Amino acid sequence: MNRHTLNPLIKPEMVQPSRQGYRVKGAFNPGAVEHNGEIVLLLRVAEDCIPKDGYTSVPYYTFKNGIGTPEILEKSLNDPNVTLKDSRGVVYKGQDYLYTLSHIRLARSRDGVHFAVEEKPFIYPCVPSECFGVEDARVTKIEDTYYLTYTAVSPDGWATALAVTKDFITIERKGLIFAPPNKDISIFPEKVKGKYCALHRPHNQGFGNPSIWYAESTDLLHWGNNQCLLRPRNTKWECFKIGGGPHPIKTPEGWLEIYHGKGKGDKYSLFLLLLDLSDPCKVIKRGEAPLVYPEMNYEKDGFFPNVIFSNGLVVTEDGNILLYYGACDETACLIETSITELINSF
Repeated sequence: MNRHTLNPLIKPEMVQPSRQGYRVKGAFNPGAVEHNGEIVLLLRVAEDCIPKDGYTSVPYYTFKNGIGTPEILEKSLNDPNVTLKDSRGVVYKGQDYLYTLSHIRLARSRDGVHFAVEEKPFIYPCVPSECFGVEDARVTKIEDTYYLTYTAVSPDGWATALAVTKDFITIERKGLIFAPPNKDISIFPEKVKGKYCALHRPHNQGFGNPSIWYAESTDLLHWGNNQCLLRPRNTKWECFKIGGGPHPIKTPEGWLEIYHGKGKGDKYSLFLLLLDLSDPCKVIKRGEAPLVYPEMNYEKDGFFPNVIFSNGLVVTEDGNILLYYGACDETACLIETSITELINSF
């Protein structure tokens, strides 16, 4: 797991705000894919509002005919209708607003290292189920179509939506495919026994901790045969929760999956999992120690300290892996490894 010497590859100051009055706080957790000789990243771009003394200013969206428009709510701190809720947002006239909202922005590169970030959002809130932002896109190519899953956040919680594209210019939204609370959906790059397969992460509220689940579908829209695949172990690395990462990689030994775990000190690390090729519900191997954990300054110090989170990778023709990840919910970085190295690490 070799961190690139130019990390972080993308920083907030390299990204243009989506509108006047907004500022970019993070460009992180990129989905990744190769398309037409380019590496395309689907960055999560988090924005807040430029502060003004004596006022609270928060971003929000209005919706009309399936189109979202970014707005700014700016109110005096002396306004009796304003309640500072917590570190995440405010309440104005009984309605919640967040200090930051996210959208998905494309970044393109010929060498996988030097990226040009597009000026406009690619996926942004367009319906009420996305009113608190869209986050953490993952991309899977099946035949000639790219399937994008992303987290849709609203007062109802976080759900997962599906969109499709063939060219990363136009996009077709398919709506929510996993109801809240559910996220971290990774779609397998081919069918298994005639069914589409996916990993997902419902949020346990009761017994147990958030775990990785498996599901199947005939159309990528309706999912069933849900089974709990993997639960957090009681270790300092993943005792709180685990969740899937990028799409699984098909190898002769099995489906190779890189997943994340949250442990003590709110630290996020990456782990390795190997699933059976013909029966992905069967775990063949599971790494005991983290593949990688926060060690570098840019992984330990930032907006949300001690976080390494990956939801995007590209496998080259010679079996090398470009693993893109977010550091501290702030920047986008790169680790280089290979299928052989990962298989041999078990």
